[in-house]
Amino acid sequence: MASLKFPIFLFISSLSLHASMAEIICEDLPKDVCAFSIASSGKRCVLETAADKEGDVEHQCRTSEVVVERMADYIESDECVAACGVNRNSIGISSDSLLDQQFTAKLCAPACYQNCPNVIDLYFNLAAGEGVFLPDLCNAQWSNPRRSMVDLILSSGAAPGPVSSQATGLFAVEAPAAAPM
Repeated sequence: MASLKFPIFLFISSLSLHASMAEIICEDLPKDVCAFSIASSGKRCVLETAADKEGDVEHQCRTSEVVVERMADYIESDECVAACGVNRNSIGISSDSLLDQQFTAKLCAPACYQNCPNVIDLYFNLAAGEGVFLPDLCNAQWSNPRRSMVDLILSSGAAPGPVSSQATGLFAVEAPAAAPM
């Protein structure tokens, strides 16, 4: 009987080892863990909308082209999702949430900033794409919570893009005309 137990133990052990070494493929992930996950390839998973054959809109997990340098095979924990104030139902990847002071306060809080490197890496890169250094944004949040990302963008020397005369929003200001030469 003892000789039968050992092979069964080995078989069960190999199943659990195989399961723990499984690759993460974004397209195979359920939508409730897609956002803030990283595939085995090192690319971020994103939740996207797509129309099915009947024309109904559904959410699908897709592999983005955004590569994470030092992480792979990673599904963000529920603790970090809650601590950082991110939403697993987020569609795509966007820096828009950095304009929200309440979101930035959660992102910069020690529970997120010091414990959730995946989320911080994502928003570090999103902020950099907007010309803002995330540690500066967090320092501003800690020292002066009313200072917004817009203030940091404008003080960083980054110029807002062109604006039509009918634009409205954060950067909808008309620049003075250049002086003639």
